[in-house]
Amino acid sequence: MASSPAPKKVLVPIANGTEPMEAAIIVDVLRRAGAQVSVASVEPAAAQVAAAWGVRLVADALLGDLAETDFDLISLPGGMPGASTFRDCKLLENMVKKHVDKGKLYAAICASPAVALGAWGLLNGLKATCYPSFMDKLPSEVKAVESRVQIDGKCVTSRGPGTTMEYSVVLVEQLYGKEKADEVAGPMVMRPQHGAEFSMKELNSTSWNVGENPQILVPIANGTEEMEAIMIIDILRRAKANVVVASLEGTLEIVASRNVKMVADVLLGDALKQQYDLILLPGGLGGAQAYAKSDELIGFIKKQAEANKLYGAICASPAIALEPHGLLKGKKATSYPAMWNKLADQSECKNRVVVDGNLITSQGPGTSMEFSLAVVEKLFGRERALELAKTMVFV
Repeated sequence: MASSPAPKKVLVPIANGTEPMEAAIIVDVLRRAGAQVSVASVEPAAAQVAAAWGVRLVADALLGDLAETDFDLISLPGGMPGASTFRDCKLLENMVKKHVDKGKLYAAICASPAVALGAWGLLNGLKATCYPSFMDKLPSEVKAVESRVQIDGKCVTSRGPGTTMEYSVVLVEQLYGKEKADEVAGPMVMRPQHGAEFSMKELNSTSWNVGENPQILVPIANGTEEMEAIMIIDILRRAKANVVVASLEGTLEIVASRNVKMVADVLLGDALKQQYDLILLPGGLGGAQAYAKSDELIGFIKKQAEANKLYGAICASPAIALEPHGLLKGKKATSYPAMWNKLADQSECKNRVVVDGNLITSQGPGTSMEFSLAVVEKLFGRERALELAKTMVFV
């Protein structure tokens, strides 16, 4: 038998203050393509990093352990002070420079093109983009452009959380070709028009105004979709909600669907000692099955629904966790498209985000930002949602 080609090796460094949406999306999408992705901490002797917005991630390795590894791609997520920690890490600088000297693919997003690659002289003479407020930090030798994703030779740059999925699919295309990129993009339910306005389908509209500091519960388990969970947590914390991330496992650390390691704030049992204005279930098949099997969690959501309080789910979770427990009864909802057949009422499932009274549901990784922004809009108003969407370069 012909041996299959060696997997493409990708390095994604992380640090304290790294933007967790960017890190998780890059890793998840490249792993979907079959790449062997190493998430490496650049923090001295610490695999766990405190990413932005209170999200804790655990790296696969310390950067020093990978110093001699040959990579096909090095991709730097953004976020501050993560990007400046990258810039000041001599080992990372030397690894990236050696990698670029070999003519390999390299990439950065958000603050990192300006703060790290630019500072290292690796964008000189190239067309590049970065986070809008960092454009003036790109060295004068760089041809600054406002593209959502910019490719120039072996260098790919992009703008922010809201462009990360597009950027990651471009990286798949650069590594594997168009066919593989399309194959990976399809199941993610990406937006047909990147950068366009976002909306939700709303039925039985009710006020979600629960004050300026909503208490939101986001349960996570082994097999939870990391992109979905992290987008929900990150965006709602940006909107100033108090988000409690609760692990259904016996430990705070969970291993998500594409092997990104996340650390919850509390165990589920402790989380359920208080009340929440809103409960949101991320997707991922393993995670959704864990929610469905948790009598504690399902009982808690049933009480929430009976009290006419707010709850929601995305991707596999509406179909696997809510539907079988009667939590979509008499409600319009959507889910991951391959699971629409599990919904009793499929009349509104073609919508990317559906709000029916106190329930919100959505389709998948590519709709997670719209889902989270719809929650922000319902809790705080359209203006705050639009402001956040602009900050994240989603619109």
